[in-house]
Amino acid sequence: MALVLEIHPVNPQARLIRQAVASLRDGSVIAYPTDSCYAFGCLIGDKDAMERIRRLREADKSHNFTLVCRDLSEIARYARVDNSQYRTLRAFTPGAYTFLLEATREVPKRLQNPKRRTIGIRVPDNAIVRDLLAELGEPIMSSTLHLPGDEVPLTDAREIGERLRHSVDLVIDGGHCGFEPTSVVDLSGPAPVVVRRGKGDVAAFE
Repeated sequence: MALVLEIHPVNPQARLIRQAVASLRDGSVIAYPTDSCYAFGCLIGDKDAMERIRRLREADKSHNFTLVCRDLSEIARYARVDNSQYRTLRAFTPGAYTFLLEATREVPKRLQNPKRRTIGIRVPDNAIVRDLLAELGEPIMSSTLHLPGDEVPLTDAREIGERLRHSVDLVIDGGHCGFEPTSVVDLSGPAPVVVRRGKGDVAAFE
């Protein structure tokens, strides 16, 4: 049965943040709020947890997972970033964007796009996520909480807890955070390419 933690969206309780991070480190799959919609999350190195998320999403091997990072310095460990890309990231993070970049050797191959060796990188503008990442000390491997057959991602933590009570280990209730996933922008080529229009304004990339 999934545990539901009610964490304040503006002033997250440190005790509950530590409890959530301990659960992640213990191999949990969590559902947590972001600045776009709720997401699944687990540790980068936890292959079993990643496969659980893949099954929940009914995703194939080409499904792109995202590394949710604390800041630009953390991004540089997991993605190759040139000066132009850095300026773009600095201008649009934190925010409701996922950027596709060339992965470094720090990223397990199973998380990379199998053909292009890219990885999705994201820095959400969300107090709960910031505190989770600060306590964890590494990115959260993440995927939008969009279940097969649903038209939009789930956004109510209690409903998530009910529907996924035997599928995830922990649900962080941070209140309503919207139905719209991030905008996805591919920065790995010579010019930015909008892969998905979402919550983040993509006018600057078109």
